[in-house]
Amino acid sequence: MSVPTALRARAGTLRGAVPGWLGRSLRAARAPFPRAAAVRGALAVSVPLMVGLLAGHPVAGVVVGLGGLWAVGQDSAAPYKARALRIAALGGSAAVGLLAGATALRYGDAVVIAALLAVAGLVSGWVSVGGPLASVAGMHLLLGATVGTGIPVPGPWWAGPLELLGGALFALTLTCLPWLWRRHSPEREAVIAVFDAAERALSRAGTSGATEARARMTLALNTAQDLLAVHSSRKHAERPTSIGGLITAFRASVQLVEAVTALMVEGRPLPPAVVRVPSLLAARVVPPVRAGRPAPDASGPVPDREPEPPFTADTPGLRALAEVYRAPGRSLTLLPDPPAYAGPRLADRLRFALLLGGCTLAAAVVAYLLHGPRGYWLPMTVAFLYKPDLGPVFGRALNRCLGTVAGVGMVAVVAWLVTDQWALTLVAAVFGAVMAAGVRYHYALSTFGLTVIVFVFIDFLGDDRQLLPSRVLETVIAAALVLTAHFLTRPDSWRVRAELRVAAADRAWRRYDRRAPAASPDERHQLRRTAYRRLAEARQALDTAGAEPHRDPDRFPVLERRVARAEQGCDAITAYVVAGGRR
Repeated sequence: MSVPTALRARAGTLRGAVPGWLGRSLRAARAPFPRAAAVRGALAVSVPLMVGLLAGHPVAGVVVGLGGLWAVGQDSAAPYKARALRIAALGGSAAVGLLAGATALRYGDAVVIAALLAVAGLVSGWVSVGGPLASVAGMHLLLGATVGTGIPVPGPWWAGPLELLGGALFALTLTCLPWLWRRHSPEREAVIAVFDAAERALSRAGTSGATEARARMTLALNTAQDLLAVHSSRKHAERPTSIGGLITAFRASVQLVEAVTALMVEGRPLPPAVVRVPSLLAARVVPPVRAGRPAPDASGPVPDREPEPPFTADTPGLRALAEVYRAPGRSLTLLPDPPAYAGPRLADRLRFALLLGGCTLAAAVVAYLLHGPRGYWLPMTVAFLYKPDLGPVFGRALNRCLGTVAGVGMVAVVAWLVTDQWALTLVAAVFGAVMAAGVRYHYALSTFGLTVIVFVFIDFLGDDRQLLPSRVLETVIAAALVLTAHFLTRPDSWRVRAELRVAAADRAWRRYDRRAPAASPDERHQLRRTAYRRLAEARQALDTAGAEPHRDPDRFPVLERRVARAEQGCDAITAYVVAGGRR
């Protein structure tokens, strides 16, 4: 047996020995390296530190850098308007939390500080379940309060909150600056990704990879729908602007995906002339990216002669693809509506508020016993960890511990090699980039970068470096508190969430099956979009649930089979309608 074969066999044996839920917790995301995010992370942390040193106010530089650090950690590839709202909500809530925490630290004792953190945890938990924007605001309200109660900020009462908010606004400026020359680039890239995914799906038609390729095509269309939903009003859709052109391209991609799905159900390999059709369509319908440049007016006069497809349309799927090729998106008025969001129940709000408030109070008490007034790390870690909407709680706890251990090891190396504060700003820049990239790749990697940056902040504050090794113990304690609260109160939460999503997917595809044959094109595409979106949400819920320890391992494959059957049913009704089926 060759060495590579032996290594692959050994790796396969190790993977087989690791429980499935543990492997999913440790799995990294597949994504291209986010160069722009890494640059923003480096600048958002290091520039405030440099300015603070030059001005002779290093503590103020740390507070501003902290605001930039949190903002970069919550950035995403969403449209610029959504990113601006997210960072603004983060900065405002963190500043309010810091003001409350600093006030308790200045004028209260240990009991007042613990009570303030418990209240902040209650409010954070109540707010956090209100949606993605509320989740970010709630978490950073609690983070601001924990930092305010653990780090004395010199100057008047308003200085610290304004510095923290200034750091978030600096990161916001770095994030939104490219808007000036690439205004709708995230939306455009998302639409192009749909055409690319459709081409990959066509290339895998009739092969064992067809199912996975169809699923990736659905996810790409979901992403494009979400990013364009903020622009989906009629005034945007009907104007000859870049965003109007992107909405027209989205409509074409909706039709394209339906035709591609039908071709994949036909189950035969396709010639290159068919496979490259999505690329040809994208070149025709996706508008240029430069801000202010008008897009092609899809509502203008129709050419005298429609372009002929470069293939022979001899099956229902190919005929549907030929129709899209001739007039992409022209017959649809469908808008990229946002996904429906059902607000949280009162019981869910109250349960999470009490759990997060209780965990924060327990963390504050343990931290005070360990470190006195400098015990901000423990409650801050609880605030980061107890976020079920951001992924499996067990996975976040495990990766937080791994990242902290690795970060403290790197801190030992940095402390041995670097003592000058100017050199430390360069260290902060490097690991600010690592943290920002880690947000897209793996939670442990982002925690690793964060831990080293905290070391730099501690050095600027003149705090005790000897506290850093104990941060590993505190991280483990915080993880134990969160996991105990989570699994004692809702041990079957993974199953409940997954079953609810699977049931919603079942209802959506059966509604599509029942209504699609007699529906108008707009209604049919809306039914299909809803069905496939619910199926993707069910898949995501199952993936999240699979990363949690569970007591009923046999239940998980049953739910996966239900989703697979529903996907097959959706594909079958799509092919039936494309073939002209009517009831």
